Amino acid sequence: MRSDWILDVLTDLKTFATANDLPVLAEQLDDTAIVALAEIAALHERTQGTTDGDDHLGRADFGGVGTSGHA
Repeated sequence: MRSDWILDVLTDLKTFATANDLPVLAEQLDDTAIVALAEIAALHERTQGTTDGDDHLGRADFGGVGTSGHA
């Protein structure tokens, strides 16, 4: 399923917010669009899988926390 339609919705909402003098909402929608882009990219990466068997996704999902091998 295509996930990027949500970006169009967020753009429309931002346009509405800007046109109706809601600058804080417009800024928040920009931030939300960034989050949406990141999650869509992560979803795409997860659904593509890895070709070499390296489990890099687990480390990326947690920002590298707990991957150093130290207890």
